[in-house]
Amino acid sequence: MSEKLIQVDEVFPAFNCSQTVIKLFAPEMGLDESTALKIASGFGGGMACAETCGAITGSYMVIGYKHGNDNSDPNAKAHTKSLIKKFNEKFAAEQGSLICKKLIGYDISKPEEAEAAKEAEVFTKKCPEFIKTACKILDEDF
Repeated sequence: MSEKLIQVDEVFPAFNCSQTVIKLFAPEMGLDESTALKIASGFGGGMACAETCGAITGSYMVIGYKHGNDNSDPNAKAHTKSLIKKFNEKFAAEQGSLICKKLIGYDISKPEEAEAAKEAEVFTKKCPEFIKTACKILDEDF
């Protein structure tokens, strides 16, 4: 098991899914931890609407930082998109979806469902597994 996968259980309780992913990859990207955490802070909880999982959006940030384009070249943009699609396919194949509410079984944008999810311990039982899957894919393929 990679060091990042072990660290997920230490980092995730303090930060959201997206922050956890980017925090674990920040050192190899040369990105300071504080900046990484701030960038990803608004992406947890499926971007606060239970849509795209924070582990996914954090992964997009890592892929973009490592392989993204910084110009208007259409080929560079297409390359970045192809990497995102590759990541999506791998994550969905392992976890069944990219969508937070489908992954955890609750629409946490609704207070009553967020509370039910907390009571069902999905944030401690399911979410770390999604983060670990994302980190494993990033380590192996990106």
